[in-house]
Amino acid sequence: MNKVVLITGGSSGIGKSIGEFLHQKGYVVYGTSRNPDRITNSIFPLLQLDVRNTGTIKLVITQIIAISGRLDIVINNAGVGITGPLEEIPMAEIRNNFEINFFGPIEVMKAVLPQMRLQKSGLIINITSIAAYMGLPYRSVYSASKGALELITESLSMEVKSQGILISNLAPGDFATNIASGRYHAPVIKDSSYEISYRSTLELMNQQVDSGNDPNEIAEVIYAIIKNSSPKIHYKVGNFLQKFSIVLKRILPDKIYEKMLMNHYKL
Repeated sequence: MNKVVLITGGSSGIGKSIGEFLHQKGYVVYGTSRNPDRITNSIFPLLQLDVRNTGTIKLVITQIIAISGRLDIVINNAGVGITGPLEEIPMAEIRNNFEINFFGPIEVMKAVLPQMRLQKSGLIINITSIAAYMGLPYRSVYSASKGALELITESLSMEVKSQGILISNLAPGDFATNIASGRYHAPVIKDSSYEISYRSTLELMNQQVDSGNDPNEIAEVIYAIIKNSSPKIHYKVGNFLQKFSIVLKRILPDKIYEKMLMNHYKL
């Protein structure tokens, strides 16, 4: 029997690449989008879901189980970027980011766990970010929301392993997707204490996304995780320097690591 996969945020970018790759490998793939009617080129079904709305989460999972009889793999991919000096980001935007990047995936996991427990099997993969491993300047909220999801995954893995359910994280670096266009940017405020450094950092971040790797690399790693009967909890996908920055954070004194980041961002 072909395994059934649910991918949140499956209409574009990383989610779309994962869905197309798994569909071509013979998996039964369902993606989600807040506005699936606007998407006309998807090769797998897209269902309406907003991770901020528990009702839509429960409805989609009920629909998939009713159609396919099971749900084997859930990929929590829906997420949104956010940039700005912490002092100048409106609290409403901070809360919204956590609703999408952190609380939403928790709601999805809570909704699928009963079915996976009934099956005595299941795999949940949370898409986080290499930014989750370090506090980055002008990406404080994004680093925090993705970092929180990393830790939740570690805890949940220990809680459900005896039930036959596996949990993994996949942390991408910079990939060529449309995340920058959907990201919330706090405006660069003229004469702000952060004006010059924030503007230059924002330009650097956008350049890194535009020159990022092919998101199909992530799809291939996802496929390898699925095929592994005992996957790791943490996976990282990105260029050498992005992954090596995590290693450096473990071994360097805090002040030296901070200076290295500040030099990179020319702060």
